[in-house]
Amino acid sequence: MSAVRRLVVEADGGSRGNPGPAGYGAVVIDAATGETLAEAAEYIGVATNNVAEYRGLIAGLTAAKALFPDAGTTGPDLRVHVRMDSKLVVEQMSGRWKIKHPDMKPLAARAAAILPPSSVTYEWIPRAQNKHADRLANEAMDAGRDGRQWEAAASTAELDAPARTPLPDRGPPGDAAAGAAKARAALAAARGGTEAGTLFEVPTAEEPAPPSAEPAAPEPTVPEPTDVSAIAGAAAASASGSAPTPAPQVGWAAAPDLGAPATFVLLRHGETALTPEKRFSGSGGTDPELSATGRDQAARAAAHFAALGTVQEIVSSPLRRCRETAAAVADRLGLEVRIDEGLRETDFGAWEGLTFGEVRERYGDDLTAWLADPDTAPTGGGESFTEVATRVAAARDRLTARYAGRTVLLVTHVTPIKTLVRLALEAPAQAMFRMELSAASISTVAYYGDGNASVRLLNDTSHLR
Repeated sequence: MSAVRRLVVEADGGSRGNPGPAGYGAVVIDAATGETLAEAAEYIGVATNNVAEYRGLIAGLTAAKALFPDAGTTGPDLRVHVRMDSKLVVEQMSGRWKIKHPDMKPLAARAAAILPPSSVTYEWIPRAQNKHADRLANEAMDAGRDGRQWEAAASTAELDAPARTPLPDRGPPGDAAAGAAKARAALAAARGGTEAGTLFEVPTAEEPAPPSAEPAAPEPTVPEPTDVSAIAGAAAASASGSAPTPAPQVGWAAAPDLGAPATFVLLRHGETALTPEKRFSGSGGTDPELSATGRDQAARAAAHFAALGTVQEIVSSPLRRCRETAAAVADRLGLEVRIDEGLRETDFGAWEGLTFGEVRERYGDDLTAWLADPDTAPTGGGESFTEVATRVAAARDRLTARYAGRTVLLVTHVTPIKTLVRLALEAPAQAMFRMELSAASISTVAYYGDGNASVRLLNDTSHLR
C-alpha cells in the first residue's frame, strides 16, 4: 500500500461591495505538523463574495496538487481536507446543495476537476478559525486598491494568524470517546502541547467528516440537494440533506454564513448657516442650503468615498442640505441619487430655527417633557421621537429589502442616524441624547439576513481633517 500524504487547504474570498473590489486567499498546510507549505492570493477585480470564495478554493487545490504532482502515480496518495467559512461553497462542493447560479457552475466544475473527488473532503469552520486565508484575501484586495498585485514575500498573513490548535476526534452527539478526546485536547492546549499524531484530524474519503457541530446557516438563497461531481463529469457519492434554517445570532458565538449584509453608510449632511449656532433645523423649517463650509465638507466626503470604492447606491433625505451633500458624492462616484421621505429630519414644530436656550426660555415645560418622554412632541405639532423612530424603521426595512448584500450611502440627519444606531443596539430612546454626531460625519450599520444588526462605526470625521 502506498504512503498517504495528508494536506489541509484553508481558503477564503471577499468583496468590498458584493459585487465590488474582490480578492481571494488560500493556504496549504501539512496536516501532521501544521507547517504552512504554500500560500496563494490574488486581486481579481470586481466580483461577488461567492465568486471570490470559489476562486480561493481553486487556488488552494491547485497549490496542493502542485506540491505533489506525482501523487497517486509514482508518489504518495494525496488526501486534501478543505476548510472554509463559506457554508455555500462547502455544501455545494460536498454535493448537498444544488448549484443554481450560472457564475458558480463553471467555478465548481474547475474545483472538482483539480483532484479526484474521492481524495478531497470539505468542512465548514467559523470565520475565527479561517484567519490565515482571510488575511491573505484582504492583503490581495489592499494590493488591488493600491494598483498592484499581491506579493508572497511581503505577506504577513501567517504572522497575523492565530496559532493552530489540534482538532479533537469527533463522534456522534453524546459520544463518550469524542468527549474524552475534546478533554485531552483542551488539557494539551493548556499545557502548550498537542495530541500525538496529526495536528489536524483529517477525515479520509472512506470516512467523510460529520457535519460541523457549530450552528450555521445557508446563504440567502436556499439550495437544493445535488451531486456536484456530476458537473465535472466525475462519479462521486452525493449526500442528500435539507439546508438549516437561519437562527438569530446571540452573543459572541461564531457568526453563521448568511452572505453579505446590507451595509448602510450613514453620512450626516454638511453644515448650513444654522449648524454652528446649534439651532433646531428639522423638516418643518426653512430648508437651508449648505454653507461654504458645508460644501467643502461634502467635497471631502466625496473624495473619501471615491478612494474607498465601496459605495454602490446613494439614497438621500428630500431636504436640500442632504440632496446637495448627496449630489457632491454622486457626481464623484458616477451614481444616481434616490430620495426616500423616511430619511427626513424630525419636524421640530415651533422650535424650528431656535437654539436650545431659546426653547428653554420660551417653552420650558414643553422642553422638559420632551426630554423625559419619547412620546412627547415639540411645541406646535412637531414629531415625537417615537413617531420618528416608526418612520425611520419603516425606511430601514424598505431599504434593507431593496439593497440586500449591497453597500448603500444614506445621506440624512442627526435624528434618523441616531435612531438607526439606537435601534441596531436595541438601546432605549434616551440613548439619543448620549450620542455626538458632527456635521458630515460617517457612521455605519450592517444588517444581516437573520434580522441582526452590527454597528461598525459612529461619528467618524477623519475624512474632514
